[in-house]
Amino acid sequence: MAAIAQATNRIKLTSATSVVSTLDPVRLFEDFATVDVISGGRAEILAGRGAFVESFPLFGYDLDDYNELFTEHMELLLKLNEEEVVTWNGKFRSPLQHAQIAPRPFQEKLPIWIGVGGTPESAVRARRLGGGMALAILGGIPKRFKPLVDLYRETGLQAGHAPEQLNIGVTGHVYLAETTEKAKDEFYPYYANYWYYVNRQRGMGTKMSRDDFERMVAPETALFVGSPELIAEKILQQHELYGQTRFLAQMDIGGLPFDKVRRNMELLANEVVPRVREALK
Repeated sequence: MAAIAQATNRIKLTSATSVVSTLDPVRLFEDFATVDVISGGRAEILAGRGAFVESFPLFGYDLDDYNELFTEHMELLLKLNEEEVVTWNGKFRSPLQHAQIAPRPFQEKLPIWIGVGGTPESAVRARRLGGGMALAILGGIPKRFKPLVDLYRETGLQAGHAPEQLNIGVTGHVYLAETTEKAKDEFYPYYANYWYYVNRQRGMGTKMSRDDFERMVAPETALFVGSPELIAEKILQQHELYGQTRFLAQMDIGGLPFDKVRRNMELLANEVVPRVREALK
């Protein structure tokens, strides 16, 4: 992100997910604060639990502490964002005694989004912790996530937050090509490879069939595979449901080569974004 900051002037710089459960909150905050200074105030943290669990044994954590780790680390991260000199004590990390946290961000505070999967508890936690809610909608029917958005907003309003503070972001897997059929043909091997990896982690060796893939990328689903026209239409359909202020397109899936990732970025910027902006005027 620091390298990207030097080659750009306007775009926000964030992660798909920073896995707060196993990252050290102090190092995480200082890294993003450094990027914020370098970029002139364009860094943001999207904090979540992630889709994989390799980092728990890698950093000496126990999966049985999954929820406690996230809560404790998240609360410390938010405290670091509020205070330059921090005194803190917890269960999983060495205490801080009048610790000066540097560098400080270029912005007054780093914007922090909370990544949410599919549970009401996660939506309530996002509002309680005081961040924007980033919904990871990686497939299925978008309507089933609408209750989470409603719960997040209701909880926030009851807590006294203004509606404009209740930001919603949506994350989706995206693959673009000039036509929808071409996009499906090109993306299927990589997406099948991605799910084969996920399923092996869960103790299953099953591979995704082409028929299963076709059902997952149907026009009414939240998997963004198709022409620029179709992808813009899907984003706008979700906006009607959620009123989100941000859409995050996750493109590096299943070993996709960089030339295809770059082409996707070009199509998104040049073909999809103008259509969405025009429709939302």
